[in-house]
Amino acid sequence: MRAGLVQLCSGDDPSENLAITRALVRDAAGKGAAFVLTPEVTNCVSGSRDRQMEVLRSEAEDETLPALRDEARALGIWLLIGSLALRAEGPGAPFVNRSFLIGPDGVVAARYDKIHMFDVTISETETYRESAGYQPGDRAVLARTPLAEIGMTICYDLRFPHLYSALARAGAQILTVPSAFARPTGKAHWEPLLRARAIECGAFVLAPAQTGEHPTTTDRQRRTHGHSLAVSPWGEVLADGGEDVGVTVVDLDMDEVAKSRGRVPSLTHFRPFEGP
Repeated sequence: MRAGLVQLCSGDDPSENLAITRALVRDAAGKGAAFVLTPEVTNCVSGSRDRQMEVLRSEAEDETLPALRDEARALGIWLLIGSLALRAEGPGAPFVNRSFLIGPDGVVAARYDKIHMFDVTISETETYRESAGYQPGDRAVLARTPLAEIGMTICYDLRFPHLYSALARAGAQILTVPSAFARPTGKAHWEPLLRARAIECGAFVLAPAQTGEHPTTTDRQRRTHGHSLAVSPWGEVLADGGEDVGVTVVDLDMDEVAKSRGRVPSLTHFRPFEGP
């Protein structure tokens, strides 16, 4: 099965981002990808809550989702919209960070809301409080498709291995990790964490990423790490998207999942324990 990882440098204008995304999704499909994946916050990367309040819409009103559903239908592909930043529909924080899996019929096959919020202080000048703007999800999602069983996660979830082991024990063969990883943590942790999750779970890990210095209409600049990665169930890096906007295609042999889990069947060795 051929997968296509779309690497973007989304700005804070959803309409401009959509035009670029559509072109790259078509490029990936043209290169033979049956499964195409875009990064976290495909529709809008912004460090300004005011700008987000101005341009983000609810799922029902968002322009990116129906357009990419149309692309999936026209191209006959499975499409993971890594995530869309959307207006929340209930009480609480104003936004949700939601991943969508679209079938080749254009129908939404699965939705996943990011569970773990990126509340960190990387340095004196780089601080993030995702929970101040976004509502966390509370449900793990495994999508059963003709391609594979797909466990859906987003970015900061990567640091919580219990989520991935739960998805793998439920049958996930592919783990998706669309991201907008900050540069300092990306340089230090991105590849090791992705390889660790693949090894622990004996699953393919597909991680399309945002990259570069993101266009902005405000004074709040965002910079992301790039390096969209595909990792094998044995922990080998199969493809690295580097730092440029574009498409990386990779062929996956799904038999490798069973082979890796047969060699090291750690998913069947979980034992209860007490303490600490």
